[in-house]
Amino acid sequence: MDASNYRRVPVGVVAPRDAEDVAAALRVCAEAGVPVVPRGGGTSIAGQATGTGVVLDLTRHMNALVSVDPAARTAVVQPGLVLDRLRDAVRPYGLTFGPDPSTHSRCTLGGMIGNNACGAHSVAWGTTADNVAELAVTAYGGAAHRIGAGWSGAPKGLRELVDGNLALLRTGMGGGFSRRISGYGGLDALLPERGVELARAFCGSEGTLGVVTEAVVRLVEAPRAPVLAVLGYADESAAADAAAGLLPHRPLTVEGMAEDLVRGAAGLPRGRAWLFVEMRDEGAARELVRAADALDAVVVTDPAGQRALWRIREDAAGTATRLPGGEMAWPGWEDCAVPPARLGAYLREFRALLAAHGLRGSPYGHFGEGCVHVRIDFDLVSADGVARFRTFSGELADLVVAHGGSLSGEHGDGQARAELLPRMYGPEVVRLFGAYKDVWDPAGGMNPGMLVRPARLDENLRFAVLPATPFAGEVARCVGVAKCRTTDAGGPGVMCPSYRATGEERHSTRGRARLLHEMLAGEIVRDGWRSAEVAEALDLCLGCKGCLSDCPVGVDMATYKSQFLHHHWSGRVRPLAHYALGGLPTWLRRIAALRLARAANTAARHLPLPGLTRQRALPPLAAVPFTRSLAAQQHLSAPPAFEARVRAEPGSGPQGTAPTATPTVTLWPDTFTEYLAPEAGHAAVRVLQAAGLNVSGPRGGSVCCALTYVSTGRLDRARKVLHRTLTALGDVRAPVVVLEPSCAAALRTDLPALLPDDPRAARLAAAVRTFAETLEEYAPDWRPPRLDRAVAGQTHCHQHAVLGDAADRRLRERAGLVGELSGGCCGLAGNFGFEPGHHEVSVACAEEQLLPALRAAGPEALVQADGFSCRTQIAQLGGVRARHLAELLADGL
Repeated sequence: MDASNYRRVPVGVVAPRDAEDVAAALRVCAEAGVPVVPRGGGTSIAGQATGTGVVLDLTRHMNALVSVDPAARTAVVQPGLVLDRLRDAVRPYGLTFGPDPSTHSRCTLGGMIGNNACGAHSVAWGTTADNVAELAVTAYGGAAHRIGAGWSGAPKGLRELVDGNLALLRTGMGGGFSRRISGYGGLDALLPERGVELARAFCGSEGTLGVVTEAVVRLVEAPRAPVLAVLGYADESAAADAAAGLLPHRPLTVEGMAEDLVRGAAGLPRGRAWLFVEMRDEGAARELVRAADALDAVVVTDPAGQRALWRIREDAAGTATRLPGGEMAWPGWEDCAVPPARLGAYLREFRALLAAHGLRGSPYGHFGEGCVHVRIDFDLVSADGVARFRTFSGELADLVVAHGGSLSGEHGDGQARAELLPRMYGPEVVRLFGAYKDVWDPAGGMNPGMLVRPARLDENLRFAVLPATPFAGEVARCVGVAKCRTTDAGGPGVMCPSYRATGEERHSTRGRARLLHEMLAGEIVRDGWRSAEVAEALDLCLGCKGCLSDCPVGVDMATYKSQFLHHHWSGRVRPLAHYALGGLPTWLRRIAALRLARAANTAARHLPLPGLTRQRALPPLAAVPFTRSLAAQQHLSAPPAFEARVRAEPGSGPQGTAPTATPTVTLWPDTFTEYLAPEAGHAAVRVLQAAGLNVSGPRGGSVCCALTYVSTGRLDRARKVLHRTLTALGDVRAPVVVLEPSCAAALRTDLPALLPDDPRAARLAAAVRTFAETLEEYAPDWRPPRLDRAVAGQTHCHQHAVLGDAADRRLRERAGLVGELSGGCCGLAGNFGFEPGHHEVSVACAEEQLLPALRAAGPEALVQADGFSCRTQIAQLGGVRARHLAELLADGL
C-alpha cells in the first residue's frame, strides 16, 4: 500500500545500494518476466507506488546528496534522498529546491520526479520538471540512459516517434496550463521548438518508463525573510475568485482553504475562507493586502507564527481525512486542477456534484494555480458504494475537462485516474502515450497498470480484504501520508521515535498499521493475532502515544498494540516482563504493606529480576509510601490512601490573604508518586496549600489508573482494576489532580475507552487535571515563587499527546523558568526501557533531543521532568536529578 485507496501485493522487495544493483535487479526481473515498481517514501495518493512484482525501495541506501554546486545553483541527488535533507544542506548557501509538497519531511526526490510534484511554491518556482536538469535512468532489462536536453541518451525509436507526431504534440496536449500533470503531460517538451527536453518529458512518468538512479536538480534563491499575508473572505468561492487576481503581485504562494477544514484554528482574520499568500518581504505583503479585495487580513512576520499557520495547511492531507463529525474521507480525487481564472466556477459546480451524489469533502489547496485537494467520504466497502465512487469519478472527470483542467495537478494519475485519461486527452493522444511507453519499456515491465493500459479505478481497493469489525476500521484509518516517517527530531513532536531509531518502515506508525491490516486480511499474514511478524514490529513501539496527536488522522498505535497483545497472549503464558512490570502496582502495594522496601532495594541491587534487562538498574523504592508519610505528618493513622483533608494555613490565600470559599482538590496517589517518588507528592501538597487549596485524597482505599496493565495488553485485568477504583472512589465531586502525566492520560482516555458503559468512568475522566491545570483553573490569582532560572528537561510524551502542556508553559513562565523542555520521547517509556532487547533503541531515543539538551544546559539550569520514567532516564543516562515542576515550585516557596 501507499497513501492511496489501493493495495497490490508484491512478490518481493529489493533495497539496492547503487545504480549497479538497480541494473542487476532490472536484468533479473526482465529475464523472469516480473514487473518492477520503483518506490520512494510511499506517499503517492493514486496507487502508483504499489505493485505486484518486485518493489525497489530506494530510500534505504540510495539516499545521498552527492554534491552541491552553489555557483551553478545545482545539486546532484540520489532518488531516495528526502526533500528536507536537500533543503537543509543547501540552506547555508541561501538556496532551496523550489517544489515543496506538504510531505516535504518524508517525500523523496525520486518520488517527486515520478509524480512531477509541485507544492505550495509552484506559482513562483514551478513543478519538479521545471527544476530538473539531467537524469540518470536505468530501463527494464538494465540499459542505462543519461538524459537532459537534446536527443543524447534517448532510447532507440523515440526521435522517430516524435518526428511522426509533431502535429498531435502541438495541438493535442492541452495548451500551456501549468498544472497539466496527467498522463505523460510533459511529452510536448520533446518538440524541437521546446529544445527536446528529455528529462522534463520523463518527469511525471510514475515509474512506468525506467528507474531514476541520479538526478541533477536546479536550486533557487531562498527568500531571506518571507512574510505571510492571510486574507479572509466571505466564503470559499470568493477566495477562489480572488486568487488569480493576486498573481500579478508575484507571490511565492497562494494557498486556499475554508472553515470546514480549518475548524477553529487561531490566528486567522475574519472570514469563512482564507488565502495564505507568502511574499518576499513585508512591504510587498502590505501592498498586496491593500490591493486585495479581502474581508479582513493579517500580516505575519514572525517565523514562529508563520510556521504555526503553515502547519494547518501541511497537515491538511491528514486532517481532511476526518470530517467534522468524525467520519473518514478518502483520497481518489485528491488534486484536480483547472486554470486559476476558472477556479471559482469549478468549485461551485464541484460542490454541487458532491451534493448530488450525497458525498462530502473539504476542498483546499493551491488556489493560485487552480489545484484543489479534497478527501471525500466514499463508501469503498459496499458494492453500492464502490459503484457510486465509479460513477462520481467519471462525472467529475468530465467536469474538470469542461473547465479546461487536468485530472491530476501534482500527484499523478496512478490507478485512481489513468482509466479516465481518454476523457481528457482523447484517443489519439492516449495511443501516443502507449507508443511512448513502449519505446522506453518494450517488454512492459515497468509499473504496469499505471498511465498506459491501466487497471480499473475500482479494482485493488485496500478495504475489500478487511473484516467488518471496529478494530479493522481503526486500522484502516491510516491513510499512509507517512508523517511518522520523518527523521527530523526537532520541535515538540514525538511521532515516531522507534522509526527514527531504526529507519525501518515496519517500526513506523504506518508500517505497523499496514502489518495489522495484513493480519486482519489474512492473505499474507496468515496466523492472525498469533502473528510473530506483527508481534516483532510492535515490540519496538514505545507506546508513547505520539501518533495520537502528531498523526494527522489520529492513528493510536499504543492502543492498537495493547489490543494486539491482549489477543496475542490470550490463554498463554506471557513474557515475564508482563507480570513483573505489568503488575507493578500490585507488587509495590504488597511490598509496602509488608514494609519490605529496604529488602527489595537490596535484592534489586544484587539479583537480576527475571524478565527484565540487566542493562538497567531498577529505581529504588521509597522507604515510606507517600500517603503513609503524609498521614504521619498530619498525625493521622496510615490508611492505604490519605483520607483527611489538609486545610490551608490562614494567610495562604491568593497574594497572602485569608482564603475564602477555599476549593478542595483530590490528589491522586499514582503508583509512581506513592511508592517511588513521594517527594513529588509532598511538594505538590505544599504548593497547592500555598495556592489556597484544600487537598484531600481518595477515601475508599487503593486506587489505580491501570496504566501498566494497559501497556502490556492485560486488558481484562485493567478493566477489573479500573472498576475497583471507581467503586473505591465513589462519587467524584472535586477535581482530581494527577501528578504523573502517563497516569493522567490513562484516566482521561483509556478509562472511558475500557469502561464505555460505566458513567462513573466518564465523570472521573472529566475531573482529571494536571498539576499546572489545577493551579491555573482553581487558583488563578495565585502568584508562584519567582525562580528566575534556566530550565531544561523533558515534556512527557503522554502529556504532549493527550493532555497538552499549555498550562505548564504558562506556569513556568510566571515562575521565571526560562527555556524549552525537550520534545520527542525520553526513550524509557514506562516498561519499554526495562524489557530485554530494547536498551539500544531506548538510548537512541534519548539521544535525539533530551540528552543533547541536558549537555547544552548550563550548570545553573534546573532540570524538570514530570514523568517518573523521564526522571529515571535522565538520572541513568544523563547523570543528573530531574524534578517534578511541583518540586521546583516548592523549593521556591
